[in-house]
Amino acid sequence: MPQVKEFPVVWLQLSGCSGCAVSLLNTRDPDIRNVLLDELVPGRHVNLLFHPVVMAGEGAPAMEVIDQGRLPAEFVLLVEGAVPTGADGRYGAVGELDGHEITMVEKFQILAERSSAILAVGTCASFGGISAASPNPTSCVSVLRFCEENRIEKTIVHAPGCPPHPDWMLGTVAALLTGRLTPADLDDLRRPLMFYGKLVHENCPRRADFDAGKFAQRPGDAGCMYMAGCKGPETYADCWLRMWNASTNWCIGARSPCHGCVEPFFPDDYSPLYEKLTVERLARFALKKKL
Repeated sequence: MPQVKEFPVVWLQLSGCSGCAVSLLNTRDPDIRNVLLDELVPGRHVNLLFHPVVMAGEGAPAMEVIDQGRLPAEFVLLVEGAVPTGADGRYGAVGELDGHEITMVEKFQILAERSSAILAVGTCASFGGISAASPNPTSCVSVLRFCEENRIEKTIVHAPGCPPHPDWMLGTVAALLTGRLTPADLDDLRRPLMFYGKLVHENCPRRADFDAGKFAQRPGDAGCMYMAGCKGPETYADCWLRMWNASTNWCIGARSPCHGCVEPFFPDDYSPLYEKLTVERLARFALKKKL
């Protein structure tokens, strides 16, 4: 029988809410048991070395797994949450060493420099998200910004969402492990086109209402949600195809506007969330993307 190749993965939680980890646990096909125990793709198994939500270990034995001297030669680093750089990183800690706290900044920098590639999981890790929202007292920054400012040159891929769909996370990991995620497979924000390549607005079941000028004035009303603040015209994701909670529903299906949570403008620039996108705001977003 062909030998199964192991791919070590470290999941590091920084400044966030653990929502991305919970979303991962809700994966349906494969379910989380299959992800942890079986081959994610034929001949390749994800060896999840460290995940503070999933693992049973705790304390010093758990922290030893991601000690510099024990890290494997190659591993993929998955990062949830933004990097809190304020107060020399003292806003967050990841365990202790010799009785002293290890800040999130310290641990992330060590793991980032040693990793083979980095997957920023969720909007906080990808773009700053809610963790870096104004006034951002902890000076949170995205994974990419921190790496650029500290000259850490690694392959960095984004899987944003608040939280991201389980398929987006696992599908991106599978593509990374099989070498099928090249720069041509990513958009200009480093998101996999297979998940973030189509506009919500163009695939929305209420698009016909938009064309007919039938607009809802508030969440819950019938008609297109554009006047109620829908960010679908600016949002690239396949929520309309996958839906959430085992394909039960999604934002538009629940009569809510799309909040654009996979975009770098969420939440600050997209607030107020229930206010219509104006031509002026759309032009400002387009300019920011160019910058």
